[in-house]
Amino acid sequence: MEPHLSAKGKHFYAIGLSYKKADAEIRGNFSITDEAKQNILSQAQTEGISSLVVISTCNRTELYGFAEHPFQLIKLLCEHTHGTVEEFEKVAYVHKNSAAVSHLFKVGTGLDSQILGDFEIISQIKISFKQSKKEEMINPFMERLVNAVIQASKRIKNETEISSGATSVSFAAVQYILARVPHVSDKNLLLFGTGKIGRNTCENLVKHTKNEHIVLINRTKTKAEKIAGKFNLVVKDYANIQSEIKNSDVLIVATGAQKPTISKQLIHSDKPLLILDLSIPRNVSLDVTELPNVTLVHLDDLSKMTDRTLQRRKEHIPQAEHIIEEIKEEFSSWLETRKFAPTIKALKNKLTSLKEAEIGAQRKKISDFNEEQADIISDRIIQKITNHFANHLKDENTSADESIELIQKVFQLQNK
Repeated sequence: MEPHLSAKGKHFYAIGLSYKKADAEIRGNFSITDEAKQNILSQAQTEGISSLVVISTCNRTELYGFAEHPFQLIKLLCEHTHGTVEEFEKVAYVHKNSAAVSHLFKVGTGLDSQILGDFEIISQIKISFKQSKKEEMINPFMERLVNAVIQASKRIKNETEISSGATSVSFAAVQYILARVPHVSDKNLLLFGTGKIGRNTCENLVKHTKNEHIVLINRTKTKAEKIAGKFNLVVKDYANIQSEIKNSDVLIVATGAQKPTISKQLIHSDKPLLILDLSIPRNVSLDVTELPNVTLVHLDDLSKMTDRTLQRRKEHIPQAEHIIEEIKEEFSSWLETRKFAPTIKALKNKLTSLKEAEIGAQRKKISDFNEEQADIISDRIIQKITNHFANHLKDENTSADESIELIQKVFQLQNK
């Protein structure tokens, strides 16, 4: 499945890194802010990259785009993040053309997620796609591909049970708290930050623990108040964080800052404190583990807490892969058609001009020449001839490139 491009010498690449080989710290270095994403798209445009989609989540950072060489995309990524090329090369993957297409299908349908069947990623892909489209950084290949991946994701969600049962990082966080903290409904829980996983954890905690002592602190208080209203939480000022930590039994951190926001200096109590860091990059400094009363658990540890649900989900992988193959085949045949469409169009134009010249000649020769009838018959013959050529090019036993070259030579076509 080699994409047919108008821009010669360019290929479709997927470059990136994920939780599979890159730990939280490295993923943090390559995490892309909204501003950086915008800058990457702008710079890509000036550097002649015709189409690009940028994805950055807590589990992965990836660039999908058309380039002469993958290093163009790697350079873009490293210039707009804290990551270096050396660091990238240690943990990265680079996929080209059909392998890149397959990778996007796998990612977009939750088969490559840290928690199998987690469909959160498809909404990230949709958002990134919209942003690239707005910047006019989507070519027809990319548009068709992303829509095919969205379609596959939808079908897998509806036709398989790959996302059945409650399993997500926030669910794992709640399970962890329930298992480790006795009498949790009487304990003081503090949520610092309003990151999505933190909010979901909070919602699940409210649901499962019936706890009335959950406090929320966020640097922007208005944001905290908005969320607190939904979940019936108490909002406190950021200035009180030290005393609130002292008062807490469990601290959930989901601030999404680029550097740690919680360190050893902020903790002044001797009672047991469980800290869950649900952020990428890490928002809790590792020095907190020097305190004997503190237990620190990071997002990556929670993701390893697989259960029977995940085992059940694995049974549905073949069904999901079958759906992907079906949609990928449709995409491939569209791609092939695109590849030879200009040649068929040029052939039709050539035959039409031969027809017009011949009808013109016959009109002069024959006095009662039925031009209308000749026109209809000629058009039908042209249609049949072009259909024959199109079917020949579609045949998988045909070398389309060689046939296209031959057709262009025989009919002296200019369709470049």
